[in-house]
Amino acid sequence: MGMCLPCLGGAADDVVVTPDPDIRRRQLAEAAEKRQKETTYRGVKNPEAVERKKKKQEEIEKQEMTSSVSGGGGGLRWQVG
Repeated sequence: MGMCLPCLGGAADDVVVTPDPDIRRRQLAEAAEKRQKETTYRGVKNPEAVERKKKKQEEIEKQEMTSSVSGGGGGLRWQVG
């Protein structure tokens, strides 16, 4: 009779301890960031170069915005022809 349930003796060893909510939340956030980076750079051989180009483009756009604001709208002019 004692042989029909041998797995119950080791059931306490198989219990998985779940981490506290803060640790679990951090792990999930890290995993989400990793997945997002992987999907963003899928098929890109050099993601660092892409990131540098993106930052450089943003800096150029920012400089254009600050120069157009400080210039007082010098970019657009009405022409009557």
